[in-house]
Amino acid sequence: MYFEWFVCLRYLRAKRKHGFISIISLISIAGVMVGVMALIVVLAVMTGFTSEFRDKILGINSQVVVQNYTGDITNYEEVAAKVRTVKGVTGVTPYLYSQAMITSGEGGTGAVLRGLDPATAQGVLSLEKHLRQGKIADLAAGQSNGARRPPGIILGKELAAQLHVSMDDRVRLISASGPLTPMGVLPKFFTCQVVGIFETGMYEYDSGLAYVSLATAQQFFDLPGAVHGLEVKTRDLNEAGQVAKRIEQVLGPNFFAKDWMRMNRNIFSALALEKTALSVIMALVVMVAAFNIVSTLIMVVMEKNKDIAILKSMGATSGSIMRIFIYEGLVIGLAGTFLGVLGGLGLCAILSRYQFIKLPDVYPVSTLPVLVLPSDVILIALSAMVITLVATLYPSWQAAKVDPAVALRYE
Repeated sequence: MYFEWFVCLRYLRAKRKHGFISIISLISIAGVMVGVMALIVVLAVMTGFTSEFRDKILGINSQVVVQNYTGDITNYEEVAAKVRTVKGVTGVTPYLYSQAMITSGEGGTGAVLRGLDPATAQGVLSLEKHLRQGKIADLAAGQSNGARRPPGIILGKELAAQLHVSMDDRVRLISASGPLTPMGVLPKFFTCQVVGIFETGMYEYDSGLAYVSLATAQQFFDLPGAVHGLEVKTRDLNEAGQVAKRIEQVLGPNFFAKDWMRMNRNIFSALALEKTALSVIMALVVMVAAFNIVSTLIMVVMEKNKDIAILKSMGATSGSIMRIFIYEGLVIGLAGTFLGVLGGLGLCAILSRYQFIKLPDVYPVSTLPVLVLPSDVILIALSAMVITLVATLYPSWQAAKVDPAVALRYE
């Protein structure tokens, strides 16, 4: 093997008159490096986007939602106690969810009104970290200067802007589920005080979502002692689907549970498809670099045809000759992969630290998100090495086929 590596390195360091071969080798290394670097950056950006979307969605929604096939859950405290016993569950909170009209002195708009339990919601939802003003605990009715203030409400930033309200302002909730009279359904009115404003960066949430306490929602929707479902937090985010199945087994056939991937299947499927498509496109860059390696080795074989014949006539076997050129291709691939990994990780670190690429407001993030997964880097490096290894087989096989008698016949 020392002999084979020695000849391999000698061929890589071509003499002056064969310097063109060295230039082609450097171009091949650069091709592999650019392909690996581009693939690392693309996967890191797509993984960052997926992570940001997931965090923002799970900041508002829970990892698992439990509902009853027959409708509302009246004995929700008993059901919640059973759910807490399921392996992998770390938190449970009840919720109410329905549409309502929200008005202020400056106008009105429709929104989704969610009722949550301030005592247990913080252990399940990440809403607190999205709050720009106020706290979830402020949803509970309190005392203000000795007089009881209206129930609290937390609005999305865009929703508050549409209503032209800010902290401590009052808004009116209007529901169409009032009593039925000969003149039709009488709307139900409810006055609330703004105690918090949240911002997730996702316009559909910030412009159409409001939170009130569970007791307020039960009173507003005429559902005393009942909820629409339970929200569950799991120990491991990636095992939410398995936990949902365990919950269904514990609660019986009248209940069903949905995990966050199932509830947001479309958006995460689209992101996964886009990540796969971009990965294939960037992998083609590595394939182009592999063809450069094939070209380089074929040129080396043609240039060193007589040298190969002499080596074989001195006792070198066809296997040794083949390994010489396989090693040469592997050196090119290894050097390109190593430099590409360093360049890709360095560029990702720069993008993550300085965040100089700004995104339009249509995206839920303001800068380019970057998240490097070690598994992605390892997979890219191994794939690049396999591609370059395959690229060396044909030229090496051609070199091993050289017949000394034919190559040296006229020498």
